[in-house]
Amino acid sequence: MADMDRRSSSRPFGLFILFIVPVAAAMLLYWLDSFDPAPLPFHDFSPEPIVVAKINPRLLQESEMIGVGKLLGAEDIAYHSGEHVIYTGCADGWIKRISLKDSTVQNWTFTGGRPLGVVLSRNAQLLVADAEKGLLEVTADGRVKTLTDEAEGVKFKLTDGVDVGADGLIYFSDASYKYSLKENLFDLLEGRPYGRLLSFDPSTEETKVLARDLFFPNGVALSPDQNSVIFCETLMKRCLKYHIQGERKGLVDRFIDNLPGPPDNIRFDGEGHYWIALAMGKSWEWDLVLKYPWIRKVGAIMERYNVRPPIQKNAGVLAVDLEGKPIAYYYDVGLSDVSTGVKIGNHLYCGFVTQPYIIRLDLLQHAARATT
Repeated sequence: MADMDRRSSSRPFGLFILFIVPVAAAMLLYWLDSFDPAPLPFHDFSPEPIVVAKINPRLLQESEMIGVGKLLGAEDIAYHSGEHVIYTGCADGWIKRISLKDSTVQNWTFTGGRPLGVVLSRNAQLLVADAEKGLLEVTADGRVKTLTDEAEGVKFKLTDGVDVGADGLIYFSDASYKYSLKENLFDLLEGRPYGRLLSFDPSTEETKVLARDLFFPNGVALSPDQNSVIFCETLMKRCLKYHIQGERKGLVDRFIDNLPGPPDNIRFDGEGHYWIALAMGKSWEWDLVLKYPWIRKVGAIMERYNVRPPIQKNAGVLAVDLEGKPIAYYYDVGLSDVSTGVKIGNHLYCGFVTQPYIIRLDLLQHAARATT
C-alpha cells in the first residue's frame, strides 16, 4: 500500500519534469541565440485595406502546367515576341528557353549561379539578375557577361529584380547586402532594411544606388512613360515608386500597400496594367510574425532546425492600373511561392520559386469575375 502511495505521489512530479525540462531548454535556447529582430515601421502602412473588384480563386485549377519536371524554380519570365519563346532562370543555374508553340524546354545557357529576374533589352540581349553572380548580360548566342556585382564598395548578396528603360539604362534590386538567397528568410525575420534599388548605365559602366534602406526590394518595372520605376518591397507587402524624372526626381512615393501578401516580381503588360506576383495570400499567422519581433526570433531558431510551419497558401497575381488601383486578383488555395505573373496575349504565365513547372491561364475562358 505504501509503495502504491509513493508511486501515485511521484506521478505529478514526473509530469512536472516532463513539462518543465523542454520549456526550460527552449527558453535557454531562445536567450542564448544572438539573432536580434527589429520592430517593423507599421506606421508606414495605410489604414485602409485594398479592395479588388474582380477575382478568380481557381488560378491553379483552371491553368495548364508547362515543362513539368524541367523548370524547377522558374522565378521570372521574359517574352521574346519575334521568336514566340520565353526565357526563365531556374534553380539549377540554367536559363531555360521555352517555345510557346509546342511547350518544348531547352537548356539555353548556364550562369553558374542562381538566375532570378530576367528581361530582354531592345537589342534582344537577355539581362539577368543573378542572386549569386550579380547583374548579367546574355548575348543572343548564349554568352554570359557580368555587368556589375557591387555598388559603393558593397557587394551584392541577393541581386533580384531587373528591368530596362528605352534609353538602355538598367534598373535592378539588391534585395539584401547582408543575406544570400539561401539565407533570405533570415533577412525577412530580422526586419532590418538591407536592400537597395540601383541602376547600371551600359555606356559608362556606372552603377548607382538610387534608393537605400529598403525592406527586401524585389521585382522592378519601368512605367510606360519612362518617368518612374515601380518596385516591390516584399517584407512590407507594398510597391513603391521611384521618380526618374520630373519635380519629384530622386524621391520615393507609395504606389500600393496593404497587399494581400508579400510581393515578388512586378511586370507591365503594355496594355495599362502591372501584374504583381504574391508569394502567399493574406495570413493571420504571417501578420503575427511581422508584428512581434520575438515570434520572428522563434521562427529563426526553428528555421535553423529545418522546422517551417506551412502557412504559405492562396498565392497568386494581382493586376493593378497605372495609378496602383487593384483591377483583378487571380489566386488559388493550392498555390504557394508564386514569383512572377506575365501577361502574353490572352494568357497569364506564372513562375514559382519552388515548383518544377510554370502555369498558363487562358484569361478569356477564365476571367476574374465581379465579387458583388
